[in-house]
Amino acid sequence: MTTDLEGKVAIITGAAGGMGRALGSEMASRGCTVVLADVNGELLEATAAQLRGAGAEVVSRAVDVRDADAVSSLVQEAWQDLGRIDYVFNNAGINICAEISDTSLDDWDQLIDVNLKGVVHGVHAAYPIMKAQGFGHIINTASAAGLIPAAAEGAYAATKHAVVGLSSALRVEAEASGVGVSVVCPGLVDTPILTSTKYVGFERDALVKVSPQKPIDPSRAARMILRGVARNDFYIVLTATVHALWRVNRFFPQTSLRLHRYAIRQFRKVRTD
Repeated sequence: MTTDLEGKVAIITGAAGGMGRALGSEMASRGCTVVLADVNGELLEATAAQLRGAGAEVVSRAVDVRDADAVSSLVQEAWQDLGRIDYVFNNAGINICAEISDTSLDDWDQLIDVNLKGVVHGVHAAYPIMKAQGFGHIINTASAAGLIPAAAEGAYAATKHAVVGLSSALRVEAEASGVGVSVVCPGLVDTPILTSTKYVGFERDALVKVSPQKPIDPSRAARMILRGVARNDFYIVLTATVHALWRVNRFFPQTSLRLHRYAIRQFRKVRTD
């Protein structure tokens, strides 16, 4: 694994907490200048101040990834001020845990705007710059839900499958320009998204108890992601459980469907309505 990132520049969205914060901290500790962006300006500044206190080179910008112009300005300013962009982590995301029959059109719009269009905005802003440089790496955060059937998260899964599809096409197109592309597919990570998730018909703690996965620490997740990036892996799949479920889905799709039929039955046992 590459440990020395001295002189490199990384832009990270969704960086005020969770995996984004852990990535910023890990990269900064290896000498990387980190540009942290998040819609939560107050929490972002607290994160940036902590990293600066540890001696890190940090730029922080309050940015809503749904705003294409704001994302473009973030990337353009980083490039102009710092002279290069080595990594862009399109990491910002939200979750709504609901069966599709309980998912409103407003919920669909919110998920698409943040989880899919937020990634599109980051790619659209950064990819031309990286092509012109002749180097760079774009890392898009999807989810285990972008690889397997995701009972009770159909709308969320739709956005994450779309991120995987976007990333795979970009990987093929970008190679000739010296630009790498990876997609991160974590299972449960112990981040604020577990508590900020909107639950419709379900209760968080009850779902966690019946889930086959247990949350991993975001610092561990960040180190796993950076190992994958250093190897130029396309799929960066976090946790052995997700690896196993993904492989079953790829090679034994009927078995995968049976597993996830079982999962939705277990989830429905802990519905709150």
